[in-house]
Amino acid sequence: MAAGGSLSRAERKAAARAEILQQEEQRDRRRQVSRVLRKPAGERSPEESLLLGECEDIVRELERRRMKREGLRRRQEEVCDEPEELKRKVIELAAAVRSAKHLVIYTGAGISTAASIPDYRGPNGVWTLLQKGRSIRATDLSEAEPTLTHMSIACLHKHNLVQHVVSQNCDGLHLRSGLPQAAISELHGNMYIEVCTFCTPNREYVRMFDVTERTALHRHHTGRMCHKCGAQLRDTIVHFGEKGTLREPLNWEAATEAASKADVILCLGSSLKVLKKYPRLWCMSKPPSRRPKLYIVNLQWTPKDDLAALKLHGKCDDVMRLLMEELGLEIPCYDRTKDPIFSLAIPLGPGEEGSHSRRPVAPPWSLEEAQMQEQQREPASQLSLSLSGGWFGRGCAKGSKKKKVN
Repeated sequence: MAAGGSLSRAERKAAARAEILQQEEQRDRRRQVSRVLRKPAGERSPEESLLLGECEDIVRELERRRMKREGLRRRQEEVCDEPEELKRKVIELAAAVRSAKHLVIYTGAGISTAASIPDYRGPNGVWTLLQKGRSIRATDLSEAEPTLTHMSIACLHKHNLVQHVVSQNCDGLHLRSGLPQAAISELHGNMYIEVCTFCTPNREYVRMFDVTERTALHRHHTGRMCHKCGAQLRDTIVHFGEKGTLREPLNWEAATEAASKADVILCLGSSLKVLKKYPRLWCMSKPPSRRPKLYIVNLQWTPKDDLAALKLHGKCDDVMRLLMEELGLEIPCYDRTKDPIFSLAIPLGPGEEGSHSRRPVAPPWSLEEAQMQEQQREPASQLSLSLSGGWFGRGCAKGSKKKKVN
């Protein structure tokens, strides 16, 4: 040892080598124990059983890791209630909807999967596929239409059974279902809306196309200008790692007020892994007895399951179809001729026609023209069938499916 009690260079190197050898020995022992644990107990040799007895700490650590992996795997599994069980739960949910004084609905990506928009954490969700190293396909959201669930929610609001909707979705389908803007808080923005933050109050521009083509994390300018003041417009999307600051369409004020008044909260198609981080939505400052009753519709586990009055394991469209039937309400069909986006949309200014390359939502008149052209090619015997099919069969009551014109 060197003078002053400090280790010499040779001693430090020897100590480092000894530590590395000890760590390698531990890793080797852990691998041996892991191999033994994978064998059925009846097939282990006396030497292997002795090894497990000598390495109890490693055995406990490996068992803890195995249980954790198993728990995570189970949480990712989709579970479906049996039809009779789901029906029983829907009857209970319907009673809660009828008796609620202030019902608020929280929605996630699961309500839009029926519109061919992928969710995030399902078996084929965006994050799930990325974690597996698999590529994700691009989805043309302009072809998406409000689902049966979207139309049901709009109907419930129209009948004063739902007071407010808080959504994590950016697809704009709640707005397109006919739900009034004042009744929606789109916490993560709306892909069809760009705003001027220099105007007071902020000036909204609803478009018929996805305005986010040029935007990304911390980069929100869309490349278009405000028609009033000439300032750059920005999108409304709140990316992961960002904090939403826009008043609209996020509408946080209304979301917070609705949550504070709610006696029932219905969560549809959300893993709640993001929403759980917003304490204002859960009234956590209130004593448990005064918090709203929580009802969750989701195929997978959520972090709020233990707090729920009822958890329904089913697809959102299936649950909402049963719920509306139980409530005696007819689910309106999505009618593109009544889609609010066409009346709310603001035309592009001079010189802005080439400012995007995204396909716009097809207006109903262009679809009618395409349909008529197609019908002219069809035999007369099929004409009436084509006319009855239309383009707005999705979301009709009693489970009717969208009909395609061939």
